This record gives sequence, structure tokens and C-alpha cells, in this order.
Amino acid sequence: MDVSLLIPRIVNSDEQAFRQFFHLYSDRLFRFANTILQVPQEAEEVVSDVFFNIWQRRENLGAVKNINTYLYSAVRNTALNYLKKRNPLASAATIEEIDTPQELTVISPDKQLISKENLEAIARVINNLPPACRMIFKLVKEDGLKYQEAADILQLSINTVNVQMGIALKKISQQIKIGQYIDL
Repeated sequence: MDVSLLIPRIVNSDEQAFRQFFHLYSDRLFRFANTILQVPQEAEEVVSDVFFNIWQRRENLGAVKNINTYLYSAVRNTALNYLKKRNPLASAATIEEIDTPQELTVISPDKQLISKENLEAIARVINNLPPACRMIFKLVKEDGLKYQEAADILQLSINTVNVQMGIALKKISQQIKIGQYIDL
């Protein structure tokens, strides 16, 4: 479903279009919120809060230039607010300080063609990436966001995203080459 067709309908209070919009994004946004919070119940609340606020302000949705950046940024900000509520004495968390869970969700059909051993090796390499690098990799490779979108969402420069993706891909590539000769 093309999201650009749903937005005008949502602006006009079409609940069916909003449900489709929710189903299109909710799983990805939940994974992202859970990456930050590491508490599934709070991640669900964050996603619900974001969608509730979108519905409440649906007349403004048409002015959004990039819906991916808008949604992920809203989830990031809401999740960071949850972290502040959890520990009011802590300073504002940055993406570099957030320890992402060490798990890889495999969704794409091309990944299903990779042998189980190679897939497990790749998952181990990804899970051992530094937290910010891992988060950027997941946004780009799992959620299919563009580098600029990931940079906007995480409030980083595009160069930082580019460098972190280069680091991630280099480490994965090196480990796959090594893994052909030794057991990972």
C-alpha cells in the first residue's frame, strides 16, 4: 500500500486508512522503540502514544514531507522521554549511550536463501557492533530507511551514518571471508 494515498484519507478522518497506516508501520516502530527502551511493554506504549497523537493531530499530517523520518523521530523522542521518566536524575540519553538488544530480525527473502550457519555468523557480527553502529545498520538494512532518513531520525550527520554503515559492512564482510575457513 502506498502511504502517500493513505495520508489524505487520514487527514479527512478516514479510520480505515488510519488502521492501514498503523499496520504498515507499527511493527517496525515497535522494534525501534524496543531497541531504545528494551522493555516491550513500554515500547508498545510509545508506539501507541505516537499513533494516538498522530490521530489527534491528523489535520497536520499532510504537511509532513517525509513520513518515515517523522514517525521514527516521534518514536525516538517519545522513547527518550520514557527513559527520562524511568530515571529522572539521568541526563538526556544520546543514541551512542543506548545499548541496543543483541538480536537480528531476518525478514527479507534474499536473507532466507543464506545458509543457516552464515546467517548465524552474520547475526553474531551485527550483534557485536557498537550500539550506535548496530542501530544505524538495523534502520537502514532491516527497516529499509535511506541514510538521510536514519541520520535525521538519530540526529546525526549523513557522514556519520555513512561511516557507521561502512564499518558495519566491512566487519560483516571480513567475518564472512574468515568464516569460510574457520568456524565462527
